[in-house]
Amino acid sequence: MTADSAHLTTLPPELTTGTWTIDPVHSLASFAVRHAGVSTVRGTVGITNGDIVVGDNLKHSSVRATLDAASVDTRAAQRDSHLRSTEFFDVDHFPTWSFVSTDVFPGPQGRYVVRGELTIHGQTRFTDLETTFEGVGDDIAGHEIAGFTATARITRHDFGLEWAGRSRAGNAIVGDTIAVQLDVTAVRQV
Repeated sequence: MTADSAHLTTLPPELTTGTWTIDPVHSLASFAVRHAGVSTVRGTVGITNGDIVVGDNLKHSSVRATLDAASVDTRAAQRDSHLRSTEFFDVDHFPTWSFVSTDVFPGPQGRYVVRGELTIHGQTRFTDLETTFEGVGDDIAGHEIAGFTATARITRHDFGLEWAGRSRAGNAIVGDTIAVQLDVTAVRQV
Protein backbone atom coordinates (compact mmCIF):
# COMPACT_ATOMS: atom_id res chain seq x y z
CA MET A 1 0.00 0.00 0.00
CA THR A 2 1.41 3.40 -0.96
CA ALA A 3 1.28 6.53 1.17
CA ASP A 4 -1.24 7.98 -1.32
CA SER A 5 -3.61 5.04 -0.88
CA ALA A 6 -3.15 4.40 2.86
CA HIS A 7 -6.09 6.69 3.74
CA LEU A 8 -8.35 4.77 1.34
CA THR A 9 -8.56 1.60 3.39
CA THR A 10 -11.88 2.98 4.59
CA LEU A 11 -14.54 4.79 2.66
CA PRO A 12 -14.96 8.57 2.81
CA PRO A 13 -16.80 9.54 6.01
CA GLU A 14 -19.37 11.63 4.12
CA LEU A 15 -20.46 8.55 2.14
CA THR A 16 -23.23 7.00 4.26
CA THR A 17 -23.30 3.21 4.52
CA GLY A 18 -26.20 1.45 2.85
CA THR A 19 -27.53 1.00 -0.66
CA TRP A 20 -27.29 3.76 -3.25
CA THR A 21 -29.31 3.24 -6.44
CA ILE A 22 -27.76 4.38 -9.71
CA ASP A 23 -29.81 7.18 -11.28
CA PRO A 24 -29.99 6.38 -15.02
CA VAL A 25 -31.03 9.94 -15.90
CA HIS A 26 -27.81 11.34 -14.42
CA SER A 27 -25.45 8.46 -15.25
CA LEU A 28 -23.77 7.50 -18.51
CA ALA A 29 -21.07 5.26 -19.94
CA SER A 30 -18.96 6.80 -22.67
CA PHE A 31 -16.26 5.29 -24.84
CA ALA A 32 -13.54 6.25 -27.28
CA VAL A 33 -11.97 4.04 -29.96
CA ARG A 34 -9.51 4.68 -32.79
CA HIS A 35 -11.05 5.01 -36.25
CA ALA A 36 -9.06 4.00 -39.35
CA GLY A 37 -5.86 4.53 -37.38
CA VAL A 38 -6.09 8.32 -37.76
CA SER A 39 -8.89 9.64 -35.54
CA THR A 40 -11.08 8.81 -32.56
CA VAL A 41 -14.79 7.99 -32.48
CA ARG A 42 -16.64 8.68 -29.25
CA GLY A 43 -19.98 7.37 -28.14
CA THR A 44 -22.25 6.62 -25.23
CA VAL A 45 -24.24 3.71 -23.82
CA GLY A 46 -27.03 4.19 -21.28
CA ILE A 47 -26.77 2.80 -17.77
CA THR A 48 -30.27 1.49 -17.06
CA ASN A 49 -29.99 0.43 -13.42
CA GLY A 50 -27.67 -0.66 -10.66
CA ASP A 51 -26.72 -0.36 -7.03
CA ILE A 52 -23.69 0.71 -5.06
CA VAL A 53 -23.59 -0.92 -1.65
CA VAL A 54 -21.44 1.05 0.76
CA GLY A 55 -20.32 -1.20 3.58
CA ASP A 56 -18.50 -0.28 6.76
CA ASN A 57 -15.24 -0.89 4.85
CA LEU A 58 -14.04 -1.52 1.31
CA LYS A 59 -14.29 -5.30 1.66
CA HIS A 60 -18.01 -5.04 2.40
CA SER A 61 -18.75 -2.64 -0.47
CA SER A 62 -19.91 -3.59 -3.96
CA VAL A 63 -21.21 -2.33 -7.30
CA ARG A 64 -23.70 -3.79 -9.78
CA ALA A 65 -24.83 -2.11 -13.00
CA THR A 66 -26.72 -2.92 -16.20
CA LEU A 67 -26.30 -1.10 -19.52
CA ASP A 68 -28.60 -1.03 -22.56
CA ALA A 69 -26.58 -2.23 -25.60
CA ALA A 70 -29.22 -0.91 -28.02
CA SER A 71 -28.73 2.62 -26.69
CA VAL A 72 -25.25 2.90 -28.24
CA ASP A 73 -24.95 6.38 -29.75
CA THR A 74 -22.01 7.69 -31.77
CA ARG A 75 -24.01 10.50 -33.41
CA ALA A 76 -24.04 8.62 -36.75
CA ALA A 77 -27.20 6.60 -37.40
CA GLN A 78 -25.62 4.29 -39.98
CA ARG A 79 -22.66 3.49 -37.73
CA ASP A 80 -24.97 2.96 -34.73
CA SER A 81 -27.08 0.50 -36.75
CA HIS A 82 -23.92 -1.36 -37.70
CA LEU A 83 -22.80 -1.48 -34.06
CA ARG A 84 -26.19 -2.92 -33.04
CA SER A 85 -26.01 -5.58 -35.79
CA THR A 86 -24.73 -9.16 -35.58
CA GLU A 87 -21.33 -7.94 -36.82
CA PHE A 88 -20.78 -6.14 -33.49
CA PHE A 89 -23.00 -6.10 -30.40
CA ASP A 90 -25.85 -8.28 -31.74
CA VAL A 91 -28.33 -6.48 -29.50
CA ASP A 92 -31.19 -8.81 -30.44
CA HIS A 93 -29.35 -11.69 -28.73
CA PHE A 94 -27.33 -9.67 -26.17
CA PRO A 95 -29.55 -6.69 -25.24
CA THR A 96 -27.77 -5.81 -22.01
CA TRP A 97 -24.25 -5.52 -20.68
CA SER A 98 -23.46 -5.88 -17.00
CA PHE A 99 -20.82 -5.21 -14.39
CA VAL A 100 -20.75 -7.01 -11.04
CA SER A 101 -17.93 -6.19 -8.65
CA THR A 102 -15.88 -8.83 -6.90
CA ASP A 103 -13.55 -6.56 -4.91
CA VAL A 104 -13.00 -2.91 -3.97
CA PHE A 105 -9.56 -1.74 -2.87
CA PRO A 106 -7.33 1.35 -2.67
CA GLY A 107 -6.01 2.56 -6.02
CA PRO A 108 -3.40 5.05 -7.21
CA GLN A 109 -3.52 8.80 -6.72
CA GLY A 110 -6.38 8.97 -4.23
CA ARG A 111 -8.70 6.68 -6.16
CA TYR A 112 -10.30 3.29 -5.59
CA VAL A 113 -10.22 0.24 -7.82
CA VAL A 114 -13.49 -1.59 -8.31
CA ARG A 115 -12.65 -5.00 -9.79
CA GLY A 116 -15.40 -7.08 -11.27
CA GLU A 117 -16.90 -9.12 -14.05
CA LEU A 118 -17.84 -7.10 -17.14
CA THR A 119 -20.14 -8.91 -19.58
CA ILE A 120 -20.50 -7.60 -23.14
CA HIS A 121 -21.80 -9.60 -26.12
CA GLY A 122 -22.20 -12.68 -23.90
CA GLN A 123 -18.50 -12.69 -22.96
CA THR A 124 -17.38 -12.04 -19.36
CA ARG A 125 -13.96 -10.68 -18.44
CA PHE A 126 -12.47 -9.33 -15.23
CA THR A 127 -12.11 -5.56 -15.50
CA ASP A 128 -10.70 -2.94 -13.13
CA LEU A 129 -12.53 0.37 -12.88
CA GLU A 130 -10.25 3.12 -11.56
CA THR A 131 -12.82 5.04 -9.54
CA THR A 132 -12.96 8.51 -8.03
CA PHE A 133 -15.49 9.50 -5.39
CA GLU A 134 -16.72 12.96 -6.43
CA GLY A 135 -18.66 13.84 -3.27
CA VAL A 136 -22.19 13.94 -1.88
CA GLY A 137 -24.98 16.46 -2.19
CA ASP A 138 -28.74 16.80 -2.57
CA ASP A 139 -30.78 16.63 -5.77
CA ILE A 140 -33.67 18.97 -6.58
CA ALA A 141 -36.11 16.69 -4.71
CA GLY A 142 -33.92 16.73 -1.58
CA HIS A 143 -32.58 13.18 -1.93
CA GLU A 144 -29.01 12.53 -0.84
CA ILE A 145 -26.87 11.76 -3.91
CA ALA A 146 -23.27 10.72 -4.47
CA GLY A 147 -21.14 11.12 -7.56
CA PHE A 148 -18.48 8.80 -8.96
CA THR A 149 -16.34 8.68 -12.08
CA ALA A 150 -14.53 5.59 -13.28
CA THR A 151 -12.26 4.71 -16.17
CA ALA A 152 -11.09 1.48 -17.75
CA ARG A 153 -9.40 0.23 -20.88
CA ILE A 154 -10.83 -2.89 -22.48
CA THR A 155 -10.01 -4.88 -25.59
CA ARG A 156 -12.94 -5.52 -27.91
CA HIS A 157 -11.57 -8.90 -29.08
CA ASP A 158 -11.77 -10.11 -25.46
CA PHE A 159 -15.55 -9.74 -25.79
CA GLY A 160 -15.86 -11.56 -29.11
CA LEU A 161 -16.21 -8.35 -31.14
CA GLU A 162 -14.18 -9.55 -34.12
CA TRP A 163 -15.30 -7.36 -37.05
CA ALA A 164 -12.10 -6.56 -38.92
CA GLY A 165 -12.79 -3.98 -41.64
CA ARG A 166 -9.71 -2.27 -43.09
CA SER A 167 -9.17 1.08 -44.78
CA ARG A 168 -7.50 1.34 -48.19
CA ALA A 169 -4.30 2.23 -46.32
CA GLY A 170 -4.58 -1.07 -44.43
CA ASN A 171 -5.51 0.44 -41.06
CA ALA A 172 -8.14 -1.20 -38.87
CA ILE A 173 -11.41 0.72 -39.25
CA VAL A 174 -12.14 0.03 -35.57
CA GLY A 175 -9.27 -0.11 -33.09
CA ASP A 176 -8.99 -2.95 -30.60
CA THR A 177 -8.50 -0.92 -27.41
CA ILE A 178 -11.48 0.99 -26.06
CA ALA A 179 -11.23 3.69 -23.40
CA VAL A 180 -14.30 3.68 -21.16
CA GLN A 181 -15.49 6.38 -18.78
CA LEU A 182 -18.42 6.12 -16.40
CA ASP A 183 -20.12 9.15 -14.85
CA VAL A 184 -22.46 7.92 -12.14
CA THR A 185 -24.91 9.58 -9.79
CA ALA A 186 -26.41 7.36 -7.13
CA VAL A 187 -29.32 8.10 -4.80
CA ARG A 188 -29.18 6.93 -1.18
CA GLN A 189 -32.01 4.58 -0.30
CA VAL A 190 -33.63 5.14 3.08
